[in-house]
Amino acid sequence: MTSVAYATLWIFIFSLPWEVVGAVGGVAIVARLTGAVALVVVLSMVAITGQFRRLHLFHIAALLFMVWAALDLLIFRSSRLPHKFWTFVQLCLVVWMIWELARSWQRQLGLLVAYVFGAYVAAFDTILLYRREAGALRRFTAGGTDPNDLAMTLALALPMAWFLGMRHRQALVRWICRAYLPFGVLAIGLTGSRGGLLTTIVALMIVPLTMGKLTPGRLVMAIAILAASAGVAVAYIPHTIVERLSTTGAEVEGGNFGNRLSVWVAGVHAFSRRPMTGYGTSGFIPAVSGELGSRTNVAHNTYLSVLVEQGIVGLILYLTMFVAVYRSILLLPTLERRFALTLLSTLMIAILPLTWEDRKPVWFILAALLGLSQAWVSAGARVVRAPDPPRTRTALRPRVAARRPEPLATPSPDQDPIG
Repeated sequence: MTSVAYATLWIFIFSLPWEVVGAVGGVAIVARLTGAVALVVVLSMVAITGQFRRLHLFHIAALLFMVWAALDLLIFRSSRLPHKFWTFVQLCLVVWMIWELARSWQRQLGLLVAYVFGAYVAAFDTILLYRREAGALRRFTAGGTDPNDLAMTLALALPMAWFLGMRHRQALVRWICRAYLPFGVLAIGLTGSRGGLLTTIVALMIVPLTMGKLTPGRLVMAIAILAASAGVAVAYIPHTIVERLSTTGAEVEGGNFGNRLSVWVAGVHAFSRRPMTGYGTSGFIPAVSGELGSRTNVAHNTYLSVLVEQGIVGLILYLTMFVAVYRSILLLPTLERRFALTLLSTLMIAILPLTWEDRKPVWFILAALLGLSQAWVSAGARVVRAPDPPRTRTALRPRVAARRPEPLATPSPDQDPIG
């Protein structure tokens, strides 16, 4: 039963980067179907056994955030619960399912693999669109999604792909993940997203941060992958998109940020009028419409959106989720900690120009990073790693007593071949 639930959860995560591409009538069929099946199986499993895993501070903060959103609407607004609130409920269920089903290190890595494979689908669809419509479109996105949303979604997979290329046990999976970098960078460039460019730069910091841990052979391979990524981007990204991306620095220095500044100023003014309780879920647009008029738009900043809609209380609860994950990451060893901190930093930068507090990739990444760190702690730091190639020893190098290798973890019963 657990394996079936994990398999459906794996497919659910796999569908996240391209759920809009496979949507029917605006509904992400694959994500909803697999998520529902996984939830039913998990609830059945808990009902039969009567046991469930003790919640972490992250889950408590997420639950309190959802409860506060409901109370704020029902008590202070006296209105019906909007669709966005029910999305928060679904996201809380998703992070709980990840917590229950992916308890081992290998299962957590399996979910990261699922996301990278799903990012491949979105990246390939974007590249194919460019091949078909190169002369008709200025920016290219899979399934007609928002270019900024797609760029951030693909950028989040870059640190995952690099880390999996170093640490996954199966050689084929390692090579597939390594090959994502040139395809991902090309697809991000084709979106023409300036925010995506900045996020990609942060995501690729995983490379220099981990180069010191690479053997000479893998170091050469890493340089070759980066060179291939840069070469593909230079060769195929249209000149018009390059010109747009080149204005990123001017936008940041000028403080305009793609005409978002006026929306942010209006959001701050709205917050000053209701600092504690906010305007309720989905209340940002009504809150700023009086000041912006026809220029009214969403917040284009996750932190500001939460602050205006949920007030100070809601923002504290939301940020507590990030703090809880950050503190848990510090328990990881050096290489894994650097990966986790890079991915968390990429996520926090990605949501700066987007209204993403109710988006699945955000909650999945937080849940996955927490799951990785707790799996490491639960295994007593005895995690099965991909074997490193033997290092050659020169005659002039002094012989150093070899450290006793850490014992490998015995695979737990809940490990599944899909991971």
